[in-house]
Amino acid sequence: MNGTNISLQTALKNYFGFSNFKGNQKVIIESLIKGHDTFVIMPTGGGKSLCYQLPAFISEGTAIIVSPLIALMKNQVDAIRGLSSNDNVAHVLNSSLTKKEAQQVKDDIRSGHTKLLYVAPESLTKKDNINFLKSVKLSFFAIDEAHCISEWGHDFRPEYRNLRNIIQSIGKAPIIALTATATEKVQEDIQKNLGMENAKLFKSSFNRENLFYEVRPKINVNKEIIKFIKQHPDKSGIVYCLSRKKVEEIAKTLQVNGINALAYHAGLDSNTRAKHQDAFLMEDCNVIVATIAFGMGIDKPDVRFVVHHDIPKSLESYYQETGRAGRDGGEGICVAFYSYKDIEKLEKFTQGKPVAEQEISKQLLLETVSFAETSMCRRKYILHYFGEHYNETNCNALCDNCKNPKKHHEGKDQVKLVLDTIKESKEKFKAKEIVNILTGKMTAMINDYNCNQLNSFGKGENNDSAYWHAIIRQIIVGGFLDKEIESYGILKLNNNAKEFLIKPTSFMIREDHDYSNIEDQETELNIKSDVYDTKLLSMLKSLRKKVAKTKNLPPFVLFQDPSLEDMALQYPITIDELVNINGVGAGKANRFGKEFIEFIASYVEENNIDRPQDMVIKSIVNKSGLKVYIIQSTDRKLPLEDIASAKGLDMPKLINEMENIVYSGTKVDINYYLDEILESDQQDEIFDYFKDDAETDSIEEAMEEFEEEYDEEELRLMRIKFLSELAN
Repeated sequence: MNGTNISLQTALKNYFGFSNFKGNQKVIIESLIKGHDTFVIMPTGGGKSLCYQLPAFISEGTAIIVSPLIALMKNQVDAIRGLSSNDNVAHVLNSSLTKKEAQQVKDDIRSGHTKLLYVAPESLTKKDNINFLKSVKLSFFAIDEAHCISEWGHDFRPEYRNLRNIIQSIGKAPIIALTATATEKVQEDIQKNLGMENAKLFKSSFNRENLFYEVRPKINVNKEIIKFIKQHPDKSGIVYCLSRKKVEEIAKTLQVNGINALAYHAGLDSNTRAKHQDAFLMEDCNVIVATIAFGMGIDKPDVRFVVHHDIPKSLESYYQETGRAGRDGGEGICVAFYSYKDIEKLEKFTQGKPVAEQEISKQLLLETVSFAETSMCRRKYILHYFGEHYNETNCNALCDNCKNPKKHHEGKDQVKLVLDTIKESKEKFKAKEIVNILTGKMTAMINDYNCNQLNSFGKGENNDSAYWHAIIRQIIVGGFLDKEIESYGILKLNNNAKEFLIKPTSFMIREDHDYSNIEDQETELNIKSDVYDTKLLSMLKSLRKKVAKTKNLPPFVLFQDPSLEDMALQYPITIDELVNINGVGAGKANRFGKEFIEFIASYVEENNIDRPQDMVIKSIVNKSGLKVYIIQSTDRKLPLEDIASAKGLDMPKLINEMENIVYSGTKVDINYYLDEILESDQQDEIFDYFKDDAETDSIEEAMEEFEEEYDEEELRLMRIKFLSELAN
């Protein structure tokens, strides 16, 4: 490969406007220009792309850049064209081009104008493209996102596995492989697969010292995300979700809560994806809600937060996605919501795949679980995972565990017991089996290997399995145990462990976080743990009674108790805010709300109350499609049994849905159905009871009143009619 006479420092200034290289950039570029195969492991934001862009500019021929995503290629090409006076300096060659466009790309390469050609691996396999590339001068091959080659990587793509053969068939040229995340196993896999075992390796520190890492239990996650974003107004951020459906739902929820957010996932058409990506880059939108399809190579330096609605499939994914925050060295807050139930869902996704693939996925998930549940410094844990030693005292409370540390206790004896157990079982088990031996749990594997005969069997039964898993994690990060690379997860004693067994020393341990009973308890209604204003609640009940009397209606028809409790928590002072209160729809708010919001506004002013506006969360009703279907179907006078059957509901559940609709202030006309099951005088009798005699809307009290003359279903349906006609 021929370099030019221009100095790298001059080229850096001429092409990119920078005066100095970052980190290893200069030595990496020098290695490539000298014709050496070069392997670069550099964290997101470290300046990987410059390591191949600058040598491409100053070398003879065209550099082939293999990239996994069309969106990523587009973003990179746009950026490179911005550095040059000619658009033909960089091109993409992929399936999105017309024949005429593809021909123009080839003409520009032949004429020597194009210095960088971005291709997807699939495009490289096409015979026409291979023959064309054989006929032109190539400077080098750059394999971006090289972790895609490895089955142990977080974003494995089978088409990447064939790159070596394709490159060899095109012709000899140096290779530079680049990735932001590579464990020792992935690194080895990449080099072996590309035939570059002798490549010069440049590995930068994985520490992003400006990022704050936090894991929160997944309770009322939508509400918590909205609160978090509103605490960081007008800042750019990304919210990652695992499914396209969840992306759409969260994006809409953010939008109705006044947050400038857009959705991004592979299911959107390419024009919409490009439009949303550009809106984010151009700051026309603050927040992108996305699947992992978004972000690879998105060079936006001022992303201030990355939120994971769902825990990622691997620690590599987590590291790369959080790495999109604070790339300019400024603030970068990374919050992940975690529930073990999410891990169980992810495990189900791998069912039906080859056993080896399932095993790899399972091991990667276990590492994610360990990170989420650990109570040690999260930065130390991540860096250890990538083979880097870190002293947690340098974290400066930039993770939740260092900011709010759990108590330590002496664990020397427990550490010795774990190491003894691994030694006695001949270092052939993973953490799970070691914990089963310690706690005396009989499993098929323990039975097969006669582990119940070991001296250590059951010696740790006074503590549960979560406790022993926590100790093992801390021993690993503490440098006493190694995990076998080839048989991922097998625990091996290292020299430190052997010395410890001879002469045990102090080892302070913490118990890990327990998320075992956490699940996403998102509700549209009041969060019961929140404490409402009891004084205001009492006053609102008095007001309800007074207003109801003037309207000759039972008080419960206006607003139910849970609605008043929520008002005493949220302090709504506008009709729009009232609509977001539990059980209050637009109809009810407009009909009965004026006196209530005026009363609350006066109360807030008189008592100098700071209203918790971040608690006022508007929800998009997930069942809105069902709600519309029910209203439309009752308007068409369809039998309720048919409506229920069409939506896979039984009658009690359909009645539940109808009750939710009328309690929030929308009418449902079921007179046609009631006329089939009740005589008109029976209907009048029940209607008059709810209007004149009932103190509450309790069905139990109604059944007592009528001495079970009517069944529960009939009374509930009549209550729906009553509320539709008088309350809505």
